Amino acid sequence: MDNFAQHTPMMQQYLQLKAQNPEILLFYRMGDFYELFYDDAKKAAALLDISLTKRGQSAGQPIPMAGVPYHAVEGYLAKLVQLGESVAICEQIGDPATAKGPVERQIVRIVTPGTVSDEALLPERTDNLIVALYQERDKFGLASLDMASGRFQLCEPADTATLAAELQRLRPAELLYCEDFQEMALLTPYSGLRRRPIWEFELSTAINELNRQFGTKDLRAFGVEKAPLGLSAAGCLLQYAKETQRGALPHIQSISLQAKQDIIQLDAATRRNLELTQNLTGGTDNTLASVLDKCVTPMGSRLLKRWLHQPIRQRQTLLQRQQTIGELIAADLPDTLQPLLHNIGDMERILTRVALRSARPRDLTRLRAALSQLPHLATALQAIDAPQSQRLFARIEDFSAEWDLLQRAIGENPPLLIRDGGVIAAGYHSELDEWRSLSAGATEYLEQLELRERQATGIDTLKIGFNAVHGYYIQISAGQAHKAPIHYVRRQTLKNAERYIIPELKEYEDKVLKSKSAALALEKQLYDELFDLLLPRLGALQLAAQTLAELDVLSNLAERATTLNYVAPQFSDVIGVHIEGGRHPVVEQVIKEPFIANPLKLDNERHLLIITGPNMGGKSTYMRQTALIALLAHIGSYVPADSACLGPIDRIFTRIGASDDLASGRSTFMVEMTEMANILHQAGAQSLVLIDEIGRGTSTYDGLSLAWACAEWLARKIRSLTLFATHYFELTALPESLPGVANIHLDALEHNNTIAFLHSVQEGAASKSYGLAVAALAGVPPQVVKLAKQKLHQLESLSAHQSDKQLQELRQLQHEQGELALYSEPDALREALEQLDPDELSPKQALAYLYQLKKLL
Repeated sequence: MDNFAQHTPMMQQYLQLKAQNPEILLFYRMGDFYELFYDDAKKAAALLDISLTKRGQSAGQPIPMAGVPYHAVEGYLAKLVQLGESVAICEQIGDPATAKGPVERQIVRIVTPGTVSDEALLPERTDNLIVALYQERDKFGLASLDMASGRFQLCEPADTATLAAELQRLRPAELLYCEDFQEMALLTPYSGLRRRPIWEFELSTAINELNRQFGTKDLRAFGVEKAPLGLSAAGCLLQYAKETQRGALPHIQSISLQAKQDIIQLDAATRRNLELTQNLTGGTDNTLASVLDKCVTPMGSRLLKRWLHQPIRQRQTLLQRQQTIGELIAADLPDTLQPLLHNIGDMERILTRVALRSARPRDLTRLRAALSQLPHLATALQAIDAPQSQRLFARIEDFSAEWDLLQRAIGENPPLLIRDGGVIAAGYHSELDEWRSLSAGATEYLEQLELRERQATGIDTLKIGFNAVHGYYIQISAGQAHKAPIHYVRRQTLKNAERYIIPELKEYEDKVLKSKSAALALEKQLYDELFDLLLPRLGALQLAAQTLAELDVLSNLAERATTLNYVAPQFSDVIGVHIEGGRHPVVEQVIKEPFIANPLKLDNERHLLIITGPNMGGKSTYMRQTALIALLAHIGSYVPADSACLGPIDRIFTRIGASDDLASGRSTFMVEMTEMANILHQAGAQSLVLIDEIGRGTSTYDGLSLAWACAEWLARKIRSLTLFATHYFELTALPESLPGVANIHLDALEHNNTIAFLHSVQEGAASKSYGLAVAALAGVPPQVVKLAKQKLHQLESLSAHQSDKQLQELRQLQHEQGELALYSEPDALREALEQLDPDELSPKQALAYLYQLKKLL
């Protein structure tokens, strides 16, 4: 900017404050407006669609200026936050009456996309997270913080694929990364990126910061001491949060480590393909959450979505959730609980604003309303035989004292802001009541004064009024103004009247104004004291909010299970997935005709199913429903099936459909192969793998070879639980030579160039692909379909005598080479080396052995 000395004292003050945060917008409070200057003004005018004006001059040029009214600032802040911008809020903290020069101002907080806690700035039913990333060589540390709830977690992703999956799960509103972070391509989908210096990630500083925050000597109680990279990220994140809030963060009371053995891991492609909370076009329609989420509190809705994105493997926790759902269904309790829970509202975020001392009066009335529901919820749960539900609710302590405090302290329907006055209830504080009675008694006193002055002067048009600018006055019409007594001092002249003041009225005015000012100051003091009284119970209140959110989710899942005809799944220690009458939870709600339920059997003896059948026949639906049933079972929910029994599952992979990744310059086939490579590297015997149409983006023989090799590797080497859908009929020969592989197909009927999809799963391979019938159904001109049919007959007759021979050769190759390719080579080398005793070999024997090993290789 320009030479500092050229500016007025106020602009010098502005530039000093702006220099503290040069890269973000500064909202500089001036009276009833927040003003922006220079480049900030130009940027804000464009982003917010507000007027760009000018103020004064600097170096002979007008200073650009733009402003927003303080009472409407939240709407503007919300828009800026959604655009990924951050804003420093500068307030007047000095008294204008006593200030010499500009009123003292300071930055009181910084609003950033990831650290907001204001109700108007937050998405109600989704988490708003800030994430920090640290990298050390090829290892990563990640920490995430939900400022609106105080939930603080860290993890150490093993590789870039896991890190990408975590970022997609968290969808951070703001992302801090170390200045030497190398995997910047992973961050391109996210806004609110903040580059941070490497010293902010220093481990010992991070540990000290965290211990200071939690009031602990070490971090062993949280189980995070063996995650140094995650702790480094958490230290940076905590410092940034404190820097933006300009105060303590008492609601952040713990930190937890996300251990990979506790969760079912989903990679980025799987989250996208399963459409858990976002569909493939980026919307929320026809997602699993849209069917399952009928929670009555925003915090319950957010918790359910966290569960959906992070299914767990802890059997005991899953069974406890199942039992609670079963108890609620048996007692028909959701209809009773949900209206009560609805009145709880967003207690979680209200408590955060209490902790940050930014809660508004109506936040406290909503907290009071939430606490008033607790006895009713306890009564409803105690009235039934529901030990698991009662154990859950027992985590909630008695808050009758806090309810009583809020009942006595806050008025029934307070104004929006404490500065408006009238928030503290009458009878709560005697001094406040006295000050209020002074100003409240003004009406009666003024009526008596007016009557007395009329009688004393004989002026019948005399009346007493109040004006916000001039204060109290005695008004006399212009026609009778000549009768005004000599001690009446003229205060204002109007067109048809004169206004006067007398010493008695001036004295009373001073007294009333003093009482209003004193009442408001005392009210603000009492309001601040309420936070002091509530904060010691903050941890217990936060636990109550978490418990109520969980009760809301389980009550919701009980209602969904009843309404949608879901059943409780069973868990087994034996690897496998057995489903009878399985249904797709979303598709069955969308289609008008009845959904065709289908069975599934996967186990050690039958762990890879080759699925054939027509396009639109239901292969993708069948595969997705399997993954969704497994996922729902691992959040503790009932599932859409007649019965389901699941063995241990550690990961779910899907490779279903693909599109060009133009931004990264990757073709459909490249995306497909990248996803497939990830599965082949990461999957294990306890993984559920869904593969749809691998190898279709290249030549027939290339594609068939890849599909065959991938299927064989999954069946022989990995032995994962795999559904493998394909249009390569050659793959239906795999069960003949590979144990654990079976064919299933989805049925269709064809008649007169039309096709009816039966969506029914049958054993064995499909008889044909029905491609021409589907083309006709799609509206391909009849002449083109007819020509295609002629070409098909020609090709079939040309290749008929070759195909049997090729298939036999392929089977023979499979028989002769497949096992060798996967097992014999490394086993033969290993055996040869294990049998070798170098000390017993002559030089000639050693050379011969070397030739033998080279031949094996």
